[in-house]
Amino acid sequence: MNVNVTLRQLRAFVALARIGSFTLAAESLFITQSALSGLIKELEQTLGVRLVDRSTRRVHLTPIGDGLHPLLDGVLHDLDAVLHRVNDHRALKIGVVRLATTQLLASTLVPDLIASFQREHPNVQVSLIDAPAESVMARVYAGEVELGIGPERGPNSDITSTQLFDGPFMAVCPPGHPLVGRRRLRWSDLMEFPVIALQGQFTERLAQDLRTASRSVNFSPTHEVAYMATALSMVKAGLGVALCIPYATSLIDGYGLKMIPLRDPEVRRSFDVFTRKGRSLSPASQSFLDFIGPRIRGLPYLA
Repeated sequence: MNVNVTLRQLRAFVALARIGSFTLAAESLFITQSALSGLIKELEQTLGVRLVDRSTRRVHLTPIGDGLHPLLDGVLHDLDAVLHRVNDHRALKIGVVRLATTQLLASTLVPDLIASFQREHPNVQVSLIDAPAESVMARVYAGEVELGIGPERGPNSDITSTQLFDGPFMAVCPPGHPLVGRRRLRWSDLMEFPVIALQGQFTERLAQDLRTASRSVNFSPTHEVAYMATALSMVKAGLGVALCIPYATSLIDGYGLKMIPLRDPEVRRSFDVFTRKGRSLSPASQSFLDFIGPRIRGLPYLA
């Protein structure tokens, strides 16, 4: 049996059963008394039973109506709670942003962005996972997070990549290094010194970009390490020159090192937001993206 009742009919019946007066129940629903009477009649016709006995003085529920009232009252209470929760998510009164990003971004740029966002939306929780660059996209695909932020990767049929920012490669040297103070630093200048780079796609893509931009540059790092912290510690110990993007300024300053722009050619690296293709973001995650985008693009050292 298909019973097609409407939410308006159910709310009308519950209000009438609770108040016991067509006039007062109609006022509570901000409708006319005749409209309320029509909704009750429609509900009774749909169900095929009488729910209300009408008299000149007061409304009385039938036995079926009396049994139905507490059940429908509970259902509508639960429904209203769900709708209020949806509205709270939409209004960013509550919510969770699940984000995966690289270890270097997680230790430099991202924490300040999260803190700024949560100052404006204190009831929205941002859950951060720091991961190797190669696994950021995989975390999004597996559903562990809604958002991933990391260096650009090749096309993926299940992942949408949208550029968040890009920045130029910089050389990182200790104070007093022969490269410090040069007005114009070329990639070929690095070849005179040991170069420390990150292993994996970082070095592979950089070598490819340099081959495309200038055939005269043969990029072959002396050391390849897994973590930027290792590379910077080696630079500080005088073991070579590292490469980075200037969003890591705070970390490099903490090591007391110097960054020098690399030119001839200038090579930039794009950092993207990864999301599941065809999946809508939660209001909290979409708001987080809308919040951080302009702030990142406004950073002077990424210009």
